[in-house]
Amino acid sequence: MPVLALPPNHYGYYGPVGTFTHQALLTLPALPDEPTAYATVGQALQAVRDGDVAAALVPIENSVEGGVSATLDNLASGEPLMIIREVVLPVQFSLFARSGMQLQDLRRVLTHPHAAAQCRDWLADNLPQAIITEGGSTAAAAAEVADPSSRFDAAICAQIAGELHGLVPLAKDIADNPDAVTRFVLVSRPGAVGPATGADKTTMVLFMRDDHPGALLEILEQFASRGVNLCRIESRPTKKSLGDYCFSVDAEGHIDDARLAEAMMGLHRVCRDVVFLGSYPRADLTEPTIREGTSNEEYAAAATWLRKLRG
Repeated sequence: MPVLALPPNHYGYYGPVGTFTHQALLTLPALPDEPTAYATVGQALQAVRDGDVAAALVPIENSVEGGVSATLDNLASGEPLMIIREVVLPVQFSLFARSGMQLQDLRRVLTHPHAAAQCRDWLADNLPQAIITEGGSTAAAAAEVADPSSRFDAAICAQIAGELHGLVPLAKDIADNPDAVTRFVLVSRPGAVGPATGADKTTMVLFMRDDHPGALLEILEQFASRGVNLCRIESRPTKKSLGDYCFSVDAEGHIDDARLAEAMMGLHRVCRDVVFLGSYPRADLTEPTIREGTSNEEYAAAATWLRKLRG
């Protein structure tokens, strides 16, 4: 694929315009130019691999629905990529329809699977007569409904998407959990890891050497014995055979922190493969609780003590 004639810091994102990913990207400071939208998460990340964009923003986790499988699986395999930043965005949905429609008129509603899941109770209470169809994105759903010939009557989407396509809001803030947030990651090609800030997160994918009793425990012990807390752990199929899984992990800390570095060396010993996906600042700026005996200073003091023993 030919490399596009774009600025070296041009960004991409999982689109189209009006998605929550687009909104999250616009919160980043000093965007160099208008970013490029891609129809799928896979296409956005492939654009990074191909050098068409310097980085792409994609969703990775939702506080209600959990991990975004398309992102987790794409990061776990293929040409290496690296997370350099995260964005956490409150997510709320509205119901938009073409002008003249009323709630009681709606028979077919289009939205993204995560949006449908997050509005399940509201839909059951307020639109029991409607068929809910799941599509590629909430913004694409709004665009489809805006077409007068569309077979869909309404879209569940972000307010910006409904307004962008000239639709009329029939109900706002319909998510069952008003505190729902989605986490997005800015992904680039591998490069130098940014410096530790004291409030960092490290993402990796861990592949078991073989399936045996205690295999997951061996992995978890590498973190626990060194005082490393996990923010997220999810199993994902390797797609090689039924029952063969890898583990996508977010750990508190930075690769330059001694406790996490030693945990990663331990993982390298017990795992078939460790895919390092980057150390980067936490969006919430939360600093980890450092257990006694696991600070960088205490690791350095232990190393000095060992050198003295060796004479």
